[in-house]
Amino acid sequence: MTINTIEIGILVPAFLAGLLVLATHVPLGQQVLKRGIVFIDLAIAQVAGLGVTAADALGFAPEGWRVQAAAIVAALAGALILTWTEKKWPDVQEALIGVLFVVAACVEVLILANNPHGGEHLKDLLVGQILWVTPSALIPVAILYAVLLAIWFGLRERLGQIGFYVIFALVVTQSVQLVGIYLVFSSLIVPALAARRFAGPAQLAAGYAVGLVGYVLGLLASAMFDLPTGAVIVVALLLVMAVAFAVSPRPVSQPVRA
Repeated sequence: MTINTIEIGILVPAFLAGLLVLATHVPLGQQVLKRGIVFIDLAIAQVAGLGVTAADALGFAPEGWRVQAAAIVAALAGALILTWTEKKWPDVQEALIGVLFVVAACVEVLILANNPHGGEHLKDLLVGQILWVTPSALIPVAILYAVLLAIWFGLRERLGQIGFYVIFALVVTQSVQLVGIYLVFSSLIVPALAARRFAGPAQLAAGYAVGLVGYVLGLLASAMFDLPTGAVIVVALLLVMAVAFAVSPRPVSQPVRA
């Protein structure tokens, strides 16, 4: 397949979905890296996925409001648990985040154990189905993300721990259903890592640039070579991050004090 034969009607909504994810995940990812809680996104994403799986097991329509409500409630519950553990046991917060991720994943596997389509459902949650996103499905997500971004950039200093976790949970809940858990993690952490040598507004701009180039290259490569889109975008993000490392300013070494 060549670029000229790519179905633009499929790629454009997928690209817009990627832009929406990056809009929120790049600034939140930099905050996650700063806080040293790198795997929080995996844990919250897995908990949100558990909510979707539980709602599906109860027979609710995949696109219905009940599934959305179940995912949001599950993610918020996970966020509140992590808020409480961060206050009570801050020295082992990262370990507790890992425990939450594993427990949520195992409960999800148990729910899907007797589902004949359980493997496909689990794959969709992990790798995502970004190529099958429809423009109409992006409108409510765009509105929600715009509100959350306005709150984040306007009130970030006054949000506190619980405010951060609530915003994070709401963002990740929607992103998991758009692009899958693997892309949620990569969109949060890879641009943040790639831009960590920059300072001020340049850091945010570098993060957005890495994410944007990674999504574009991943989508094009996936369509050209007929490969799983989510996985290809993850690899593309990592390659772009490597280039960003090579061209980014070197950290200034501090003089050694006697």
